[in-house]
Amino acid sequence: MELRIQGLSKTYANGVKALDDVSLHIPTGMFGLLGPNGAGKSTLMRILATLQEADAGMAMLGDPGSEAGTSLDVLNQKEEVRKVLGYLPQEFGVYPRVNAQEMLDHIALLKGVTNKRERKDLVEALLQKVNLWEHRKRRLSGYSGGMKQRFGIAQSLIGEPRLIIVDEPTAGLDPGERNRFYNLLTEIGENVIVILSTHIVQDVQELCSNMAIINKGRLLYAGPPDASLRAIHGRVWEKTIAKSDLERYAASGRLISNKLIAGKPVIRLLSDVSPEDGFAAAEPGLEDVFFSAISKGNLEHVNA
Repeated sequence: MELRIQGLSKTYANGVKALDDVSLHIPTGMFGLLGPNGAGKSTLMRILATLQEADAGMAMLGDPGSEAGTSLDVLNQKEEVRKVLGYLPQEFGVYPRVNAQEMLDHIALLKGVTNKRERKDLVEALLQKVNLWEHRKRRLSGYSGGMKQRFGIAQSLIGEPRLIIVDEPTAGLDPGERNRFYNLLTEIGENVIVILSTHIVQDVQELCSNMAIINKGRLLYAGPPDASLRAIHGRVWEKTIAKSDLERYAASGRLISNKLIAGKPVIRLLSDVSPEDGFAAAEPGLEDVFFSAISKGNLEHVNA
């Protein structure tokens, strides 16, 4: 299974260009979509989830090498796409006084699982899968943030989807819940396409074999995380500086990021050679890739 996106664009009525000619190839497995808030990630997710119209472009879902007639046109065959789609938005509403078992049964019925016995077995299997079976009779209003997210994944799996879209799933989760969510997503991504939209670099680094970075509606990088790290290997330099020097380094156009350690800025620059005395070569991380791409577009574009 693969999703091919070509030239996708979207401009809102206020003139904001949310997507600017975005093209991507997304294979089976976990695919991370990185970008800061307002980058265009949610717009792309909503278009792929058939909830919003694109101004231009195409998106085709099908098996690799399949003929055009056997692939689904995501933008124009919305009802067919919804039959094979699982979607977990950043925020989703539930009936607070209903328990998880009742809610999943209701959603399964809406998705066309009309046989009562089949629905019962499906709901039980899903609750077991997301480790909520023991809490099946508990009202959803009493669920923790992580439990609600796991419930969200359960509802997205109804109907054996071939494409699952997950938007900012770990925001606000504690480390334990976050790890449980990682494990669940990894298991799901073995057989279907899972698009994980996030601004948390660690999510992508730990989960995804392919990724893209988007900012201000433009695609800045597409490819495996390892390839992005190789592209800046030997080019990242680190130094502790005085606060008064920070503005000068920021104006150089090579600043990737800075953070305060013991009250002093520690900066990382992108340069083919040592910028000046006092800089030490640093091992690049995915955060360097991310900040480099969104700040100055310094990262060489690599196709997935």
